Amino acid sequence: MSKILFVVSGAQSWTLKDGTQHPTGYWAEEVVAPFDEFTAAGHEITVATPGGVTPTVDQRSLAPEMAGGQENADRFRQRLADIAQLRNPIRIEDVTLDDYTAVYYPGGHGPMEDLAVDKDSAHLLVSAMRSGKPLGIVCHGPAAMLPAVDEHGTNVFAGFQVTGFTNVEEEQAGFADKAPWLLQDRLTGIGAHFQEGDAWAPNVVVDRNLVTGQNPASSLDAARELLKKLG
Repeated sequence: MSKILFVVSGAQSWTLKDGTQHPTGYWAEEVVAPFDEFTAAGHEITVATPGGVTPTVDQRSLAPEMAGGQENADRFRQRLADIAQLRNPIRIEDVTLDDYTAVYYPGGHGPMEDLAVDKDSAHLLVSAMRSGKPLGIVCHGPAAMLPAVDEHGTNVFAGFQVTGFTNVEEEQAGFADKAPWLLQDRLTGIGAHFQEGDAWAPNVVVDRNLVTGQNPASSLDAARELLKKLG
């Protein structure tokens, strides 16, 4: 059995272009599906957040129309209530990477607010990439890649094939014109090679130790790719 670190946004809201606060957090499916896949394979999960705050689920991710039906919505809600690690996270700043065999970042709009500018998360990502340990990042989670620069000022994800929530998906979700910036544009801007799949369909990109998933539907496949790297 190995230990996998989940780095989860601690944000409760996302600051939109006009300064208003949109309620958000982490996306339910992107936590539940990988958590269940990893634990079923015998792995132990630790959750870390900025400052060790208890993370907030984006309530939209528990709506039947967003969760793939009422049955899924009810299952996600129950599973989140059952996951004790979400109620007792450690602080990202206290993480020792050597304690874990892999790292996973779920999305939701939360990472656009906090992990996109979090220096401790950035340091963790730089260390993870240098270590070669399996690293999975899904949906809006790749916002955490943006500040991950080395001592030379180079982003450690430059040159990698990646995916994440696309401009088309953000537009269809109703936030493209409200967002202060778009994830796909920023990932391209740091020198990553963005691989856009069909909107809302599973799309997982694997490049060396990095596994990225485009959207909530990609989270289970991303977890399975990460498990392959753990042997």
